[in-house]
Amino acid sequence: MAEEDLYDVLGVKKDASEAEIKRAYRKLAAKYHPDVNHEPGAEKKFKKINEAYETLSDDQKRAQYDQFGTTGSQAGGFGGQGGFGQGGFSQGGFGDFSDIFGDIFGGGRARRDPSAPQQGRDLQYTMTLDFMDAIFGKETTIKYNRSAECHTCHGTGAKPGKSAHTCGTCHGQGYVLHQRQTMMGMMQSQEVCPTCGGKGQVIDPADQCDTCHGAGVTEERHELKVKVPQGIDDGQQMRLQGQGEAGKNGGPYGDLYIVFRVTPSRDFKRDGNTIYVDQDISISQATLGDHVQAKTVHGDVDLKIPAGTQSETKFRLRGKGVPRVNGNGNGDEYVTVHVKTPKTLNKRQREAMLAFAAASGEDVKGVKAGFFDKLKDAFEDNKEDNK
Repeated sequence: MAEEDLYDVLGVKKDASEAEIKRAYRKLAAKYHPDVNHEPGAEKKFKKINEAYETLSDDQKRAQYDQFGTTGSQAGGFGGQGGFGQGGFSQGGFGDFSDIFGDIFGGGRARRDPSAPQQGRDLQYTMTLDFMDAIFGKETTIKYNRSAECHTCHGTGAKPGKSAHTCGTCHGQGYVLHQRQTMMGMMQSQEVCPTCGGKGQVIDPADQCDTCHGAGVTEERHELKVKVPQGIDDGQQMRLQGQGEAGKNGGPYGDLYIVFRVTPSRDFKRDGNTIYVDQDISISQATLGDHVQAKTVHGDVDLKIPAGTQSETKFRLRGKGVPRVNGNGNGDEYVTVHVKTPKTLNKRQREAMLAFAAASGEDVKGVKAGFFDKLKDAFEDNKEDNK
C-alpha cells in the first residue's frame, strides 16, 4: 500500500514554510494527543502526525522525501566502500526530534524527561561511484563504525538481573540548579547533573554490565547490504532508516545518509538525465551523407548523417540517456557532429580536392597557378565535350 502523503497528513502545501509546518503540527497534535483524545483511531492518527512532522521539520529528510517520495528504509540508502573507490564517513549533526509539547500543553517549553527514549544520532557516509555504476546502479556491501546496543545488557547498562536506580543528586531530573549572586540579584542556572550525566538514573559500579561498562552501547563494525538505484547523480543523497547510531533509553537508531560523488567519463557528459557526446565525421561523410556508429551509455547505435550536414549539428537520440531514479523511462542523448578537416592529403586526395574546387569555380589560394589552370581548363573542356 502506498504511503500517505506527509503534506496531506499535516494539511499543508508542498511549498509550506517551516513556520507553517510547525503551526499545523501543533494544532493537530493538540487535537489528537492520546491524553486529550480518547476516540478510536486517535492514537494512530497522532503517530502519523508525529512521523510526518519528524520528516518535514528536518531539511535533509524533507529534501529526501520531496525527491524520492518515501521515507522507507530504502527511500534513500545505499553505499559502497569496496569496489567503488575511496569513501568517507562522518557523524552528522542532524539532532534529535524536537519536543514542542510544552508549548501545546502548559505554556512554555517542557523539559525533556531524561529517562525517556531518545533517537540515536544520524551518520553520513560519502561514496564515490564509477560513472556507469551511477547510471545503471548496482548492489554492494558497505562497512562502517557505529555505536550499537550492547548485546549483553540490551542497552540497560546493567548486569543481567540488575538495574539502574534514581540519581540521588538530581532526584531523577537529569539536571541540577545553581544560584549565584549578581548585580541584578540572585540568578538561577540549570546544569547537567554531574553524577548521572543527565540520565536521571545511575548504576552502581558493581552492577554495571561487564561488556559496555554501564554505557548501554558498544562500538561495532557494521556491515550492510545496500542497492544503488540506477540514475543516481553526483551530489545526491539517500537515507537508510535505522542504520545510524544506537538510541538512548531504548530509543530507535538514527539514520545513515549516503552522499554520492560520481567520477566523470572520458566519452560522455551528463546533465541530469541527459547525455551529451561528440562525434567526428569526415568532409565526404558530411557532404554525401553516411551512417556512423554513435556511442551511447547503452552501447553503440546506428546514426544517419544526412547529405549536407554542417559541423556542430546536433542529433537527438530518444531514450538513450540516463534511466530516471523513479523508474519512469530514460532521458535522451544528444550527439554533436564535428566535420574533421584532414591535416595532410596524399596525391590522389589532393587532385580530387583540386578538381572539386575547379568544378565549384573556386580560386584556391596557395595552389600553383599552372597546375590549377590545367585542371580548370580540363574541366571546361570536359563540359564542352558533354554538350
